[in-house]
Amino acid sequence: MSETVLCEVADGIATVTLNRPDAMNALSKALRHRLFEVMTAVDGDAAVRAVILTGAGERAFTAGLDLKELGSQPGGLGAANAEGADENPVKAIELCRKPVIGAINGVAITGGFEVALACDVLIASTNARFADTHARVGIYPGWGLSQKLSRMIGISRAKELSFTGNFLDAETAKAWGLVNHVVAPDELLPLARKLAADMATIDPAFLANYKRLIDEGYAATFADGLARETRLSSAANAKVTPEDVEARRAAVQQRGRSQ
Repeated sequence: MSETVLCEVADGIATVTLNRPDAMNALSKALRHRLFEVMTAVDGDAAVRAVILTGAGERAFTAGLDLKELGSQPGGLGAANAEGADENPVKAIELCRKPVIGAINGVAITGGFEVALACDVLIASTNARFADTHARVGIYPGWGLSQKLSRMIGISRAKELSFTGNFLDAETAKAWGLVNHVVAPDELLPLARKLAADMATIDPAFLANYKRLIDEGYAATFADGLARETRLSSAANAKVTPEDVEARRAAVQQRGRSQ
């Protein structure tokens, strides 16, 4: 039996692949648990500076919960409200303190859409499409989509997607601000690795704190977010010496000339 989630680490980057291509990378119980194990491992691996999450094949990033599996289990749809990270793939991704780039290689449907939204940055191949079919299936989101999507693309656009169940193509997703880049399928992982490599050059402790600052502020009111920033920056910036600033400024200038 093949591994449901693959993980390859190279040059400080962990590439995590949902690996059930014959089932459109559906989120079976085994896959969800394995994803938790993998994300926990990369979070604790000092050699990993950034993470890429993608799906096997070109058809699907993930089609969401494995409804065939859940339909054979009494109370199986409770998985849509699982709170533990070993059952909830969104929490499994969110526990990672390192930046997670979602390389969306195909469809991301319903629970799969929620998994995509758990990533810090999304890039998409031209094969990618997104759909929220919760209403058509007759279940409510339990992994955050009803709140995250409207904050990312606007409430009217989110309602259109959720109330129709229609698919959103990659270019429109980019125009709406859901994904940052759209590229040909064979360019998807190279671009993801380039972005991850750039992130991997940042001090990992600083990056983890910056990620937490952004995420906690995004979940709070604007005023509370500003207050969080003030508290963190006042404490941390006071420890930075003029010599540190000068050395880093020179490095930034050099990088700017080479890009």
